[in-house]
Amino acid sequence: MELNGLIVLNKPAGCSSHKMVGLARRIFGMKKIGHTGTLDPAATGALPLLLGKATRAAELLTAENKRYTAVLLLGTETDTLDLDGKILAQNPVCVTEADVRAAVARFVGEQWQLPPMYSAISVGGRRLYDLARQGIEIEREKRKIIIYSIDILDIDLPRVTIDVRCGKGTYIRSLAADIGAELGCGACLASLCRTESGSFTLESALTPEELEALGAQGRLAEAVTPIDKCFAHFPEIRLDEKRSRLVKNGVPVWFSAFPEGELFRVYDAAGEFITLSRRAEADGRSCLKTVKAFY
Repeated sequence: MELNGLIVLNKPAGCSSHKMVGLARRIFGMKKIGHTGTLDPAATGALPLLLGKATRAAELLTAENKRYTAVLLLGTETDTLDLDGKILAQNPVCVTEADVRAAVARFVGEQWQLPPMYSAISVGGRRLYDLARQGIEIEREKRKIIIYSIDILDIDLPRVTIDVRCGKGTYIRSLAADIGAELGCGACLASLCRTESGSFTLESALTPEELEALGAQGRLAEAVTPIDKCFAHFPEIRLDEKRSRLVKNGVPVWFSAFPEGELFRVYDAAGEFITLSRRAEADGRSCLKTVKAFY
């Protein structure tokens, strides 16, 4: 039986996010599995995987906020902005703890960030990391990001450990390099662990070995979170049989009153989660408009 829902893996260092998807496909015996946000091979931490019909929510869940624990190495600059790359410069670190705290604080809030060349962004149909590996560097457009908070966990110069809460599209490698530039000594990312992805935390993640063990015991269903739980913060609407059929046939369903909210979890008459929908106006009346269908 094909399972639909979400699991969270604790990705180890030294393997790609794609490899983790391949592992899950083998264990679950199904092809329709994807992830909700790439982690670099050197990075560790929470990697949510979507199974079956839940893959339709990938775009929504990838856009959710993230949290990371990162170690910055001041004074070292590399082409990849982390320790996996070629060292371009090693500079003296003549800064104080007060300098570090002041510099880090300046990166909280909305800002424009330049994506690294070693990234999966596609330009003209080619991945930036493919171009970078050929020694080609192209002009990139800065992207608007938001960093909600940066807490300094430890300063042991030249290393600085930070806890970062940020919005989608934020590159922590770029943040490390930018903080280094602000301090005048340069920096790169020494290590990175994603501790939260949306509502899912590292504490709830399974190691690859734990997932393998559940598979061997025939208990994989225990690891799967139903997809509607990912949207538990949205109010629910339950339909009768007639309205359930209309929604599944793509016909607008009219309501005289809606619960408060931007998006709604919609369930059919049998209690099955069928859509994530929003309120729309048509002909002067309010109706449900499907954002994502899961039936």
